[in-house]
Amino acid sequence: MQLRAKKRSRSAALVYATLPYLIIVVVLVAWELLVRLNGIQPIFLPAPSSILRYLVAMLLDGSLIYNLSITFMRILGGFVVAAVSGILVGVAMGMSPLAARIIDPWIAALYPLPKISLIPLLIIWLGTGETYKIVISAVTAFFPVAISTFAAIRQVDPGLIKTAKDLGATPHQRQIKVVIPASLPGIFSGLHLGMGVTIIMVVAAEMIGGSSDSGMGYVLVHAGQVMETEKVFAALIALAVFGAVITNLQKRLDRLVAPWSDTKQ
Repeated sequence: MQLRAKKRSRSAALVYATLPYLIIVVVLVAWELLVRLNGIQPIFLPAPSSILRYLVAMLLDGSLIYNLSITFMRILGGFVVAAVSGILVGVAMGMSPLAARIIDPWIAALYPLPKISLIPLLIIWLGTGETYKIVISAVTAFFPVAISTFAAIRQVDPGLIKTAKDLGATPHQRQIKVVIPASLPGIFSGLHLGMGVTIIMVVAAEMIGGSSDSGMGYVLVHAGQVMETEKVFAALIALAVFGAVITNLQKRLDRLVAPWSDTKQ
């Protein structure tokens, strides 16, 4: 009986581990058959095999790695600015009621504003160079980081703070050794959201006409203009994989920085 139970457990674990990949394979096969059997023109919906050929060609000629690395550097620049400033503002709001009272109305007013609507204004102020792309991505990512940090600090279990106080910890020690570590999971969630919107805004900024001659946004626009639908899909797939890799790296870094926090999402 125990042997059968172990076999069932192993089979269940194997199914659980492979099921997502099997679904992907099934979707791709169905997609391929749909296109081939119905004679759909590549300009409207290319087959996965055709997209794969374009993806391999872009890898071999170096254009994919080059443009993806340019986009990554822009994403990293904006994200670092947003992460540092957002965490500092969120911590200040969480630790000081006066700071929260002063800053909260500004965040409440500016956060709902569509950040993409700032692009024309930033182009007027900063031009279409690298600074404009980094600033628009940083502005966009700042708000989820700051709001998540503020919320995480305010939601720290009061019992932890009271225990530290009873043990003789000073207010500064309670903030540094209790409040900040306990709020790290929430801060990490804000950083994940910030990274997501940073990727979106950098690619959107690269897609603005005349604002870029490199990056994945440029690849998407240029391929669309010459009706290379396979290349558009290839670039989108590359961005999706890139985003998944970045997200997993963030999760690993979260566990490394704060192994006590549960960041399994």
